Amino acid sequence: MNEISQAPTVATFDCRVAFAETLIELARTDHRIVAVCNDSVGSSNLNAFQKEFPDRLINVGIAEQNMVGVAAGLANGGFVPYVSCASPFLTGRALEQIKADVAYNNYHIVLCGQSPGMSYGELGPTHHSIEDFAWMRALTDLTILVPADPRQTRDAVRWASTANRPVFMRVGRFKIPSVTPEDEDFVPGRASRLRDGRDVTLIACGTMVSRALGAADQLAQKGISARVLNMTTIQPLDEAAVIEAATETGRIVTVEEAIIHGGLGSAVAECVVQNKPVPMRILGVPHLAPTGSTAFLLDHFGLNAEGIAKAALELVG
Repeated sequence: MNEISQAPTVATFDCRVAFAETLIELARTDHRIVAVCNDSVGSSNLNAFQKEFPDRLINVGIAEQNMVGVAAGLANGGFVPYVSCASPFLTGRALEQIKADVAYNNYHIVLCGQSPGMSYGELGPTHHSIEDFAWMRALTDLTILVPADPRQTRDAVRWASTANRPVFMRVGRFKIPSVTPEDEDFVPGRASRLRDGRDVTLIACGTMVSRALGAADQLAQKGISARVLNMTTIQPLDEAAVIEAATETGRIVTVEEAIIHGGLGSAVAECVVQNKPVPMRILGVPHLAPTGSTAFLLDHFGLNAEGIAKAALELVG
């Protein structure tokens, strides 16, 4: 597993552990909850779930389209399936089934894209999941959640169990620090303002939120006041927070571990251009990524505090 270096004083956590532990907690009190996977029990951290609920984990093997179809059948029978699969294969191979079997029927299914973005760095473009936001956003009836830390992962897994609608959520692979305030409630569709600012707004999601906070620190050293929004829900987008940021700071930088077309940046740009046009920069992956460690790839595409701060400085001038 790729480890992303952090400052030695900052504790980091594995969101997959938070996902698995929370799923077990829910299953103990809700007999409807089942897990469906594609020969990914280990990589999804579902070994403990399988041991405690051997009859409630369905492993279909490497057959992702069947996996989603089986989940749809279970949902139709009154179960709440959590479909756990490496995000590139869940969203790529099974896209038609997600559209026709899940979204079209409005089934209560939770699609859990494990190890998204460039988590599988050394395995190359076939295993990079940088298009998943764009593919899933095209299905307008699908809620898209991108937890930024273990706390939000737990909250998202719990919320999804009662959502009564189709949900897609990313579950990150590499360890990241906590960024969610202790007293903050999880509200899908609402952005979290982690830092206030007047000169520029940094809108990030998932693994990029802690890096946006690092960029805000760097900008502050240069006299630039940066607002930081954690956009946990890409669909539906918190348009009110985006418009407020555009109005009050006049500049927006978005950052995501995904292709720059069709994801968070596109969603924010669509909102901005129709309501309050302001200068923007969309940071992400501009094309198919090469093979390399996750740390190398993130730095290669400027998806670090330095790259985010540089884009903000270009806007501020």
